[in-house]
Amino acid sequence: MLIRSEKDYRLSPLILTYSILLLSCFPGLTLSADLTLDSMEIYNTHEWLKSSNPTVYFRCKGEDEIELPDVKEVNVTYRFNGDESWQPLTELTSKKCKRCGFYVKHIIKSDDVFEEWELCPSDFFDSDGKYRRVKEQEFDAAFLCKQCVPLATDSNGDSSSSSHKGKGMRVAVIILISALVSTVLILGSVVAYKHWLKKKRQQEQARFLKLFEDGDDIEDDLDLDTM
Repeated sequence: MLIRSEKDYRLSPLILTYSILLLSCFPGLTLSADLTLDSMEIYNTHEWLKSSNPTVYFRCKGEDEIELPDVKEVNVTYRFNGDESWQPLTELTSKKCKRCGFYVKHIIKSDDVFEEWELCPSDFFDSDGKYRRVKEQEFDAAFLCKQCVPLATDSNGDSSSSSHKGKGMRVAVIILISALVSTVLILGSVVAYKHWLKKKRQQEQARFLKLFEDGDDIEDDLDLDTM
């Protein structure tokens, strides 16, 4: 059976606090944002028969296909509110880009590609969180990712802001290291103080016992003198 000492319980909140501080120094590590399709217009169906309705879908490498059931006709702008059953299209995490694209599904031949490109959180630098992708003679699409705006703003800032951010990061790391060193010193001081108290008690006990021994010797001497 595992038994935790009182010291372990004292240190656990301290470790949790340092972990939270460390994560706050690297906000990009915790980014997780949903990407939705705001609008879509196609200029080409990639179908042999012009009367045929295409099956358009979106997919990122290694992920499932997301069919766009409403996108059927060319030169028609389809708008979405983000609550459709097939939304969101994907999830963006940290500063990692994804290889994504729009495609047309076919049964007989291989699927056609509207376009494939690197989709990154840093693309969403507008304040409204929108990113527009246009491929000539293929499509015009607008994506929405409001949670990506802070990261995009940081990555597209000027060199001075990057320098300030780097300095702030270094200050945070220094504070974290100083806190750890201070904790070790405090714990060491507590241990040393307890050891000193123990030694002091032992010395007092030894001195007390010596007084008793000296008292017995004096009594013995007095008895001898009397006799």
